[in-house]
Amino acid sequence: MMPEHQNHVVTTIETIPSETVTASPSLLQRMKKVFNRELLLTLALGQVLSLLICGIGLTSKYLADDYHANTPVFQCFLNYILLFLVYTTTLAVRQGEENLLAILKRRWWKYMILGLIDIEANYLVIKAYQYTTLTSVQLLDCFVIPVVLLLSWFFLLVRYKVLHFVGVGVCLLGMGCMVGADVLVGRQQGLGDHKLLGDLLVLAGATLYGISNVCEEFIVKNLSRVEFLGMMGLFGSFFSGIQLAIMEHKELLKVQWDWQIGLLYIGFSACMFGLYSFMPVVIKRTSATAVNLSLLTADLYSLFCGLFLFQYKVERSSRGEGRSISHYPQHTKANFSGLYLLSFFIIILGLVFYSSSSTYVAQDPRVYKQFRNVGNAITDTPTVGPLEPSVTYTSLGQEIEEEPRVRVA
Repeated sequence: MMPEHQNHVVTTIETIPSETVTASPSLLQRMKKVFNRELLLTLALGQVLSLLICGIGLTSKYLADDYHANTPVFQCFLNYILLFLVYTTTLAVRQGEENLLAILKRRWWKYMILGLIDIEANYLVIKAYQYTTLTSVQLLDCFVIPVVLLLSWFFLLVRYKVLHFVGVGVCLLGMGCMVGADVLVGRQQGLGDHKLLGDLLVLAGATLYGISNVCEEFIVKNLSRVEFLGMMGLFGSFFSGIQLAIMEHKELLKVQWDWQIGLLYIGFSACMFGLYSFMPVVIKRTSATAVNLSLLTADLYSLFCGLFLFQYKVERSSRGEGRSISHYPQHTKANFSGLYLLSFFIIILGLVFYSSSSTYVAQDPRVYKQFRNVGNAITDTPTVGPLEPSVTYTSLGQEIEEEPRVRVA
């Protein structure tokens, strides 16, 4: 009888020496990890949009105050014409499914509604300045941020972390600080003869801004930037042209045209066209929420330009697609408060909080489960095909720390 042979399996675990294991990152390393190149670039792109809105506000102020050219619809019309000439004609010469006619056959009514929303969002916020106070507009215009958050959550399926809500709260705190500074230094608040009507107009305009921004995010991330801008140029120029002919043709005839007014209209159109052309690029890189948070600093840039360059008060420019209207008398000496600088840094801090963490698109419930259990082992489940959840990151920082490496022999 042969003796039985027993098979012995020996497993050894060799731990890598401590000096080769990655040590816990120091505070400086963590800060470098947060303030990386991508985060700084994201913040810089948002501030470029704010500076464009500042340019829109300053040119509108000169047109309205110095030359009595109150033509907001005509100014929007010029922008839409530029979009038509550049982007709509680009779509017209394309071939295949990206051709203008092919797009109109599939989605013409959707872009028509979006064009109307975009036009009226600008108009309602500008109109509100005639009825309510500057402080009310500043505060209620922030309503666009919760609108974008909610629409992104339900329609784009974006999921946020606690840090994102903290960032939004800090940005709104900075905005409140700026409004408080306005009250303390006695900036002109407007007449406010029909305050309730003006407040309702601001809320309606902010809601339309939010819808427009979320639709823009969906289009530029799933279709194309040129398609979005081309359709805005087509339907925006059509409907704003009708609105101009009905509501503003008399004001346009009163304008005393000269080369200075012409330059101001050109400057306004250039800033507006740049804003519309550049905003989809930033939204595709980040999100509609991050862009609207970045635009909170546009008010401060307008104020700083008025204080340090021209030595008189300048108006607040409305956010979103960025419009402005003047409310301040000419050559009025401006006051300044340190709260303005504080509010600027608070808003930037909120942007850092928001952008330093990533969101994702919950297209698969298993993605959400994995996201909520970061760092924990995920039990393998039988699947028919490979599991490839779709995850979209809107900011850039590595979320999962690397675990100590162990060599198994």
